Amino acid sequence: MGRRSRTGVLKRLRETKKAEKAALKRDQRDTRKEVAEERDGDRVATQDDLEGYGFEVEPTDEDRESTQ
Repeated sequence: MGRRSRTGVLKRLRETKKAEKAALKRDQRDTRKEVAEERDGDRVATQDDLEGYGFEVEPTDEDRESTQ
């Protein structure tokens, strides 16, 4: 077998490093997407939250029935 050139070895190392970096970024993106999907239910403001922010909130049908 012939001796491998140093430039060929360095090129393969660069390609490997680049592929590993891309895989890491994909994993991080997937992780962020999963976390965001889990938190989507928590991002809905309640009536109390809206009132706290100064929005005037009209009573819903459920609120009207409970007061009658």
